[in-house]
Parts: sequence; structure tokens; C-alpha cells
Amino acid sequence: MTLFKVLSYGKGFKAQAIWASICSVVNKLFDIAPEILIGIAIDVVINQEASFVAKLGVVDPKQQLYVLGILTFLIWAGESIFQYLYLRNWRELAQKIQHKFRVDCYGHIQRMDMHFFEHQSSGRLTSILNDDVNQLERFLNIGANDILQVTTSVVAVGAVFFLISTKLALLAFSPIPVIIMGAFYFQRKAEPRYTQVREKAGEIAAAINTNIAGVATIKSFTKENHEQQRIAAISDSYVKANESAIKVSSAFTPVIRMAILTGFLATFIVGGLDTLNGDLAVGAYGVLVFLTQRLLWPFRDLANTMDLYERGMASARRILGLLDEPIHIKDHEQAKYVDLTGNILIEKLTFKYPSQKAAALSNINLNIQAGETHAFVGQTGSGKSTVIKLLMRYYHAQQGEITLDNHSIENIHIQSLRSQIGLVSQATFLFNDSVLANIKYGNDQASEPEIIAAAKLAEAHEFIEQLEHGYHTNVGEQASKLSGGQVQRIALARALLKNPPILILDEATSAVDNETEAAIQKSLKKIAIDRTVIIIAHRLSTVVNAHKIHVIESGEILESGSHNDLLKLNGRYHKLWHIQTGGM
Repeated sequence: MTLFKVLSYGKGFKAQAIWASICSVVNKLFDIAPEILIGIAIDVVINQEASFVAKLGVVDPKQQLYVLGILTFLIWAGESIFQYLYLRNWRELAQKIQHKFRVDCYGHIQRMDMHFFEHQSSGRLTSILNDDVNQLERFLNIGANDILQVTTSVVAVGAVFFLISTKLALLAFSPIPVIIMGAFYFQRKAEPRYTQVREKAGEIAAAINTNIAGVATIKSFTKENHEQQRIAAISDSYVKANESAIKVSSAFTPVIRMAILTGFLATFIVGGLDTLNGDLAVGAYGVLVFLTQRLLWPFRDLANTMDLYERGMASARRILGLLDEPIHIKDHEQAKYVDLTGNILIEKLTFKYPSQKAAALSNINLNIQAGETHAFVGQTGSGKSTVIKLLMRYYHAQQGEITLDNHSIENIHIQSLRSQIGLVSQATFLFNDSVLANIKYGNDQASEPEIIAAAKLAEAHEFIEQLEHGYHTNVGEQASKLSGGQVQRIALARALLKNPPILILDEATSAVDNETEAAIQKSLKKIAIDRTVIIIAHRLSTVVNAHKIHVIESGEILESGSHNDLLKLNGRYHKLWHIQTGGM
């Protein structure tokens, strides 16, 4: 059951949950007590020296009323104190569990395989981390206490009823089975509807998130009205899903009210007749009439509690479903932290993406010595970037092996591996922060002079100095304040600040102008000193100085050699060079 999974997830807060539950129960007991005191007060006024209180030793009626007044004050004070305690503890507990779910979900997402992200929308994941976690927090904040207090009312009031009159107790309790059966019936009806509501909430979050990210494209194609209508349609489906759930939850309240009325009228009339016949004391009758309301009227709020419960559990199922997503690429117990020098050996490497029929790589064999610069060229989709993804352990190869410094890549701790590889990809991401912070992301301990040195090496220092606030200029959401070339150079500086033994440039110069490319080409001579460099490029001019160039086509290496060697072969590389240079 989802609720038990949620509660077991909060085992670390067991002591506070128990204390909050105790406070809820004690508060409800104090809440019921005034009705009993009212009945006792009626008994005092009618029977005076022969009242129930007189039997306890306080004979004078006035003193009896004073005693009841003091007890009433103490009970109200106790109720107020324990209300404060249960509100505070349940709210704190809800916040702590909410925090734990959100942090654990985010941590789990961070560890998920790249394959997972290729089949998930960022909007859906954001919706789970925000909306669903908040929805669960609302139930824990209010619903858990409501369920406890209703249960306490039934047990405590039921005990008083059975002590006074078994017949009236059975009459008063007769609607409860109907209410409980109705609750389960409506819960079964509401559950799939609220699951649909949460899914629709994820869809609208994903659509809005995508459109905000792609606003420039929307504007360039003048699709503002079209996108507004599309969002309106998705929002309308969310509203309709909510309406379907609300119809079910709203029908629950009238059913409960009629059941409550039945129990109340039975106690009111039958108890009254028993009192008139002398079978029941007037004070006891007063106690039972007032307690009937305490017993049954809280069930009015059961509809709201069930609504909160179903919304919370629908959210919890999505949260727990995310936490249950398996992580396939992870460290085994023998994984080691290794200091790499940059020797890379790839043997008989074959890999196929789960969503594709054909293999992305077939029988790849490479031997890259530490300090060498190797380049991969070929058409889009030929498999160049797949080699990098396997080297970064974003995926597992179905066949073959990658060895770094005589260590199988499977035996190197993932954090150790990736911390020693600097990757500058074509799809570069900069955080909505300053230029300085984005470069420093490569090394938190770096000083400002080291950051500037890395920027100079990446040919970024000059344009950074021209920005409004220099290195302290905010790059904006999705680096909107910078050009594509500037973004790439900052990303290169970030990777260089990491000072990795292996540097990968995956189309890193694709968005820069010719002048900047020439400058980066010049700096590559410094960058490549005592470092293994792997370059993936469409522009062959970027790789002419590489020790070895590998031409990949349809997942296979067709040719390998230096720039001059490959030109002499008069093969595929020669043809690509001829196309790009116009035969020069």
C-alpha cells in the first residue's frame, strides 16, 4: 500500500511521528471532554446533592459548579497546548519528509543513466520534484492528523456510549459502517482519476517548460498564438481531469451527512424517550446528545481528508515510481579510484542504442597513447560521439572493452573516471550565474588568477573583459547574453581549469568564427602538452595537426593516419578534404 511505503520512508523521523500522534490523540480527548462536562453540569443543576459529582465528595452544588468550571478551564488550556504541539510537530514532520523525498529524488535523478533522460521530459521530472512532493506534504500536514483524530473520537466516544447505554451506542454507531464502506467505494473511484490529474499536471509543466526554453524559435516562426492555443488545450485537459475527480469527491459529503443525520436522530429520539420513561438520567442524555455530534460530525470532513489522501497518494506513487527507476550504470564493489595518465585502449568495441536497430559502433579498435591528440571525423550519425559516450561511461558496450592505463573502464570508479576527463560538447550548458562562477565550476578551489589563465588559454579572456561587468557578468538563462562562440570558449576554459589528463572536444569549435577557431587552434598546442586530447569535428581544418585522424562511417573506422597520410590514401578523408577546401 502506498501510504505504508510513504510512512516507512520516514522511519528516520519515527520518534517525532509518535510524539505528533500522541499530541493529536490527547488533543482530541481534551476536545471531547467539554461535552461530558456539560452533561455533568446538567446533572448537578437537576440533582444537586444527589449528583454524580456529589458522589465524588463535593456535596454543595455551587462548589460542584466551581469544580466543573476549573476543570473546563484546565481542559481548554490542555486542548490549546496540545493543538499547538500537534500542529507544530505534524508540520515539521511534513516538511522534513518533503525535504527528504525531494533531495533523494533529485539525487536519484542525478545518478540515472543517460538513456533515462532521453525518454523523459524535464517538465515531468520538475513536476514530480515540485508539485507532487508539495501535494504529499499537504496530506502529511493535515490529513494524517485528521485520520488520527477521527479514530480517537470513535474509540473514546464509543467507550462513553457503551458505559452509559449499549442500545444507544449501537444506534449511534450504525452509520459508521456505511460511512467507511462509502469511503472505500469513493476511494476506488477517485484513485485512477487523481492519478490522471497528476499525469496531466506533468504534461502541462513539460509543455510550459519546453516553450519557455524555445521562445526564440516560437517568435521566429510567429507561432505565439498557436502555442497559446496548444497550452490552453493541455490546460483544459488538466481542468477536465480535475473536474472528473472533483465530481467523485464532492458526492461523498452529502452521503456522509445523511448517514450522520440518521445516527444523530436515533440518539436524539430514542435517548429522549428513554429519559422521559426514566430509563436514562437527564445528564446522561445530555452527554450522549452532545457526544453524538463529536462522534459523527468529524466524518463530515472525511471527504476533504479522502481528497487530500487521494491527491497525496497519487503524487506519492509518482515519487516512489521515480525512486524505483533502476540505475544500470553504477560502480561495483571492486571499483577503484585511479590516477590516469591518458593511455586509452579500445578493443573490438560494439554498441547499439536500445531505440535503434543498427549498431552505432562495430568492432572498433584504437590505441591512443598518453599525450597524443586523436581526432574522429565523419558524417553526422556515423558514431563519432558514441565513442565519447562510452568513454564517459554514459552507456555500456554490448561487446568489447575500453582500458585506461591498463585498468578496465568497468573497474574504475565513475567519479574517478569522469573527474579526470574534461568534456566540451557541442550542446554546451552554462548556469544562470556569472562568467567567473561558470568557469570555476571546473575547479571549486581555483583562484581568480588561475581562472583568468584558463580563460586566456581558451581565447576567452579578451571578450570577457569587454562584457559589462567582466568576469562578474551574469550569462543569463541558457546563456542568452552570449553568442554561441563565447559560450563554447567559456566551456573550454571551464574544462581546462579542471586540468584533466584527458580532454575531449566534441564539436567544440562548431559555433565559433574562423578567427576564433584559428586562435583556439593555436592554443591547442599549449593545451595538448602532457595531455591526451580527443577531437570530434566536422571542420577538417580543426584536426590537421592531430597525431592521428580516424574516419568513421556507419559505426566503423574506414581510415586512420595523420593528415598527410590520409591525403595520400586518396580515400574517404581525401574526398572530405576536397569538398571542404574546394580542392586546395
